[in-house]
Amino acid sequence: MASTTSLPFIGTLPAGTRDAITDVAGVTVGHRTLADGPVQTGVTVIRPHAGDPFRDKVPAAAVVLNGFGKSVGLVQLAELGVLETPIALTNTFSVGTVATAQIRDCAAANPETGRALPTVNPLVFECNDGFLNDIQRLAVTEADYLQALAATDADFAQGSVGAGRGMSSFQLKGGIGSASRRVAMADGATYTVGALVLANYGRQPQLVLAGHAVGERLAALQQQASTEASEPEKGSIIIVVATDAPLDARQLRRLALRAGAGLARTGSVFGHGSGDLVLAFSTAYTVPDRADRPMPAVAMLHDTLLDGLFQAAADSTEQAILHALWRATPVTGRDGNHRAALGELLPASSLSPLA
Repeated sequence: MASTTSLPFIGTLPAGTRDAITDVAGVTVGHRTLADGPVQTGVTVIRPHAGDPFRDKVPAAAVVLNGFGKSVGLVQLAELGVLETPIALTNTFSVGTVATAQIRDCAAANPETGRALPTVNPLVFECNDGFLNDIQRLAVTEADYLQALAATDADFAQGSVGAGRGMSSFQLKGGIGSASRRVAMADGATYTVGALVLANYGRQPQLVLAGHAVGERLAALQQQASTEASEPEKGSIIIVVATDAPLDARQLRRLALRAGAGLARTGSVFGHGSGDLVLAFSTAYTVPDRADRPMPAVAMLHDTLLDGLFQAAADSTEQAILHALWRATPVTGRDGNHRAALGELLPASSLSPLA
């Protein structure tokens, strides 16, 4: 496979140390990967901070670019503007199982959840990995969520791991990708914006890599059957954007929307059958669960200062998608279905964006 150092760098803003969402201090990511013949799936968990998000909620907002999806928790998130659990990613048929695991985990830490305390709002996003994974086996368990949660760390794998194990993108192997950008403000402050994607979208003829339209040539190189390349969009992408900039839920919704610019640059048209969802959250402050605890006194950024963060959201999203494709490994799964990895196809070929 090609070295990741040869992958083009998107934009002009500098990346964080890891070029990952975990460059936003306190954010951690963990995976549980299931890879056994026709079972090619898993769970990925993003923790916004090391504490209990049910007690110390994180400001957040979501944008639905196209709503062909089965996520849990978006209604209350839109109303209250906060996260109450870690963010979980998995396959479509495992949403209920993972949501139950989140509820049980919250109740274990807060025994009066749903009794003296309010109920918890689980937050689970999904993509359909049924081409590679026998999704009807319902292989993901509550224990898999807990293992992914326990594995969360600032350093984490990308590509064909966790929830990304069975995902396809542009008729190639998709999966988990991440990136970050740093934004210097006029007052001397510097903020980080990081993105993590679960890439399972795109029609190969439309693929654009760092501004280079390579989809048609890729399809010819693979001698791909024209039937799949010409079918309507059937995939999805989940984009999670984190920042340490002090933003409220309204501003975070605006930030989330700009991730769509990065997605569009890769050739996506937010197709009919694609569930394209973006979540953005800030780690700059937390909101207490009870009225007897003080609310944070935080000076939010003025809206006229957000353009740098918008650029960072778009660039880190595009870079994260490239990382998901580039760092993926080939996978053969259900019924012998196979997805080749982009890193196998680009080296030493005219398809390389650097050629």
